Amino acid sequence: MKKYLLVITSLGFWLSALSQVLKPVDDESSVKFRIKNFGFSVTGSFKGLQGTIQFNPDNLPGSSMDVTVQTKSVNSGVDMRDNHLRKEDYFDVKNYPVMRFASTRITPSSKSGTLFMFGKLTIKNVSREISFPFTAVARQDGYLFTGEFKINRIDFGVGESSSVGDNLTVMLKVFARK
Repeated sequence: MKKYLLVITSLGFWLSALSQVLKPVDDESSVKFRIKNFGFSVTGSFKGLQGTIQFNPDNLPGSSMDVTVQTKSVNSGVDMRDNHLRKEDYFDVKNYPVMRFASTRITPSSKSGTLFMFGKLTIKNVSREISFPFTAVARQDGYLFTGEFKINRIDFGVGESSSVGDNLTVMLKVFARK
């Protein structure tokens, strides 16, 4: 009887470990971007990171991420530019207050320590499939996820024609805890 109780207790522990939900910690995370403007590299960031992350490196098919950032939080270090980016022709923050990424699957990659994320990025109600490599490092009572991907802003209806380059790089450092 004790043996069965031990097995049931162990099974319960492992099932709960597989289904633990992590929450991104906005103050310990960063969502940054880099884009060309008049040929010069401009960087910026977004805050207001929220969502749900289920992650277990031993159960990648059961892992997922569904996160958002607030578009009004855009910060390039220049108030005049940031206010322009919040307007209708760029992020239209009144009608589209968040950008969202929802994973569709997470897989191992051929590079040791690196995983691969697939999912949908939604900006201004336009969703596109993206994929990118990332790392997940156990830290304190959670994980630190880092990754980087490139997108074309025109694909999402952000700032049709302007002096800003079409392609930008997004750099992620997301800490999520239980």
